[in-house]
Amino acid sequence: MSVAPAAFKKELIELLPSLRAFARSLAHNPAQADDLVQDTLVKALANVDRFEQGTNLRAWLFTILRNHYYSQLRKAKREVEDADGKFAARIAVRPEQDGSVDLEDFKVAFAQLADDHREVLTLVGASGCSYEEAAQICGCAVGTIKSRVNRARKKLSEILGLNEHGQPAHGEGRLVQDIAPV
Repeated sequence: MSVAPAAFKKELIELLPSLRAFARSLAHNPAQADDLVQDTLVKALANVDRFEQGTNLRAWLFTILRNHYYSQLRKAKREVEDADGKFAARIAVRPEQDGSVDLEDFKVAFAQLADDHREVLTLVGASGCSYEEAAQICGCAVGTIKSRVNRARKKLSEILGLNEHGQPAHGEGRLVQDIAPV
């Protein structure tokens, strides 16, 4: 192993919340997201000898997770039974705690964004990745990531009825916080 086991495990554990958030943004299903994270950890630990110490563990893990997710999507297209998970999603039990109306509005608006826009907002906004890390994970140029983030934020604000300052436009709608540029 080219990586110190204790340091690797410690950093891996610290990245779990970010991995889970990214997985949830891709899968839109908490159980599937947890499975994605678990599969990512299994793959990472099985291939720890391929990880080079001193490189970006976060980017490596996020790339594993992203690639695994898209591999599962391709595989699911060939399956017949509940390939998109719609049936399973209908029988899932929602949490009983009261959620914020604004959070629900945000979730609905976020789901309306294009896949690449949700992906970059999750990486840059929610997971704290730099533009460079997000570009590495997505396999594209930094300028492309910046452009996608900008367009995604504008579209999200438009869907939520917010002006450029994150306030309800024309006194309508509710304020959803935390969509301001990172």
